[in-house]
Amino acid sequence: MEFNRKNKLLAGLVIFAVILLGRIFYIQVIDGRYKSDSIRNSMVRKYTTPPRGIIYDRNGEILVGNKMCYDLYAIPRELGKIDSVALAEILDTSLTFICDRLKYLRDNRVKLGWQQIPVIKQMSEVSYMRFSEEQYRFEGLKTETRTIRDYPFNAGGNLLGYISEVSPDYMSRHPGEYSVGDYYGKTGLEAAREKDLRGEKGYHILLRDSRNRVQTAYNEGKDDQMAVPGKDIITTIDARLQQYGQQLMQGKKGSIVAIEPATGEILAMVSSPGIDVNILSDVGKHYAAIARNPNKPMFNRTVMASYPPGSVFKIVNGLIGLQEGVLKPEYHYSCFRGYQYAKDRTLGCHSHPSPLDLNNAIAMSCNSYFCNVFKNILENPRYDSLSTAFSAWREYVLSFGFGQKLGSDFPAELGGNIPSAAFYNRRYGRGHWRFPTIVSLSIGQGEIGATPLQIANLAAILANRGYYYIPHIVKDSEGIEIDSKYHERHYTLVDTLNFQKVIYGMWKAVNGGPGSGGTAVGGAVPGLDICGKTGTAQNPHGDDHSVFICFAPRENPKIAVAAYVENAGAGSSYACPVATLMVEKYLTGTIKPERKDKEARILKTRLMR
Repeated sequence: MEFNRKNKLLAGLVIFAVILLGRIFYIQVIDGRYKSDSIRNSMVRKYTTPPRGIIYDRNGEILVGNKMCYDLYAIPRELGKIDSVALAEILDTSLTFICDRLKYLRDNRVKLGWQQIPVIKQMSEVSYMRFSEEQYRFEGLKTETRTIRDYPFNAGGNLLGYISEVSPDYMSRHPGEYSVGDYYGKTGLEAAREKDLRGEKGYHILLRDSRNRVQTAYNEGKDDQMAVPGKDIITTIDARLQQYGQQLMQGKKGSIVAIEPATGEILAMVSSPGIDVNILSDVGKHYAAIARNPNKPMFNRTVMASYPPGSVFKIVNGLIGLQEGVLKPEYHYSCFRGYQYAKDRTLGCHSHPSPLDLNNAIAMSCNSYFCNVFKNILENPRYDSLSTAFSAWREYVLSFGFGQKLGSDFPAELGGNIPSAAFYNRRYGRGHWRFPTIVSLSIGQGEIGATPLQIANLAAILANRGYYYIPHIVKDSEGIEIDSKYHERHYTLVDTLNFQKVIYGMWKAVNGGPGSGGTAVGGAVPGLDICGKTGTAQNPHGDDHSVFICFAPRENPKIAVAAYVENAGAGSSYACPVATLMVEKYLTGTIKPERKDKEARILKTRLMR
């Protein structure tokens, strides 16, 4: 009997324990999970966008900074009755725009829900203040502040690029990185360094009530995450030189690229016509007009235009001839106003003394001389065929950085073109082309295409006597490390000793000397020892292009420049004064009084049609 009572008592205790444990499980797990889900469902993250990194020039000038702007948003599910006339008046915009926008928001309020939908971006400060005073009248509308790009220094619109609101396509290609309404670098440096400049978003976790109204911060804000500002970028650009280059190219179509030979750092990168920095913060507003402009101001000619290099390329052929042993500096060739390469065909040349040696041929830019040099390269007896000799020539040219992308850190760089033997075999048939077929390559014409960046890189190679650093526009700085490839020397296939054999000819072209005035004597600046080479690139679509490359000083050069002015005629006419003015400005900080008339002529001249 007592045994049964003990069993009943024990059973009761077990049942009580099970009930107690079950209750605890319900409270802590089932009900807790419900409450946790309930809390989680009422939580909302309000993201904060960090300011983009600042872009500086090499001397600490701010090229791109940030400033505050004001946006008006709507939350469709919260929209109340709104006085459209009053709102349009406050925002200083059309009533039609406001009515259309509100209709769209109301018609799609279920689909858009509680999202913040932009109504007006970049309100004026006056509109922002007026709206803030009367915001209580417009239920469901709110303002927010954010930073937009600011350009305190008018230099480098095409170089810097602009930011734009993300598109659905861009978001799909970068899943999880952007949300509707975010901005990203679309062109130029803004695009190239997007990951560094954009920073990391932060957020505040808020709780909403049953009517989806924000009530309070979740967990007293302890789980919020602060936004991380974008990293600052220090560029290699000299803002004042960039600005001066833009002034020189006003009203002209073409490019200027200036490089520091000892590092490959780009000092200036002018594409003209270009985008004024004053419209970069709101390109969308001006985009239609820019797109209609026949001069294509958004097209960055420095890296995207492929031109015939013209006579500046003669130096490359001369160096290859020296390396191949088919040319010596003392070799003389005659010129009778051109080079006759077929019975009834002559490649013309301007009037100058004849015959010439290598240095005078460079100084006077003799076409006939370099036709002879190129012919000897292709008919070199060390090769079993012209095709083999041409392929060897092409390898030399490629080693100068032509015919391929240089690998700059600037986006959208093209590689230009250096034709191959296979190309001519396809065009003319194997064995059916000879030196006369491709004689134009002697003087940088024909199928050769090069970007102004590649032409400037040639000037840097000559300044360095045989090597270059890949041109780049970003410097190592705190938090920013550039690729090690930008610190590596790239040598051409021409022995460095051969470069010294052409430098005097470049010096003589600018500074004159015994037996030759030189084609670029108008670019001489006393004391700077500028070495240069003019070029006149034939243009099948109109007037010839004016080309000039130079570096200075002759020993321990500090700057190498290429100027390319479209439809401007001889290299001495416009490209030479433009480039040498850039050199003088960079090395001395000013323009000598005796050169002011040249500067004034360039600044005033407008060549664009």
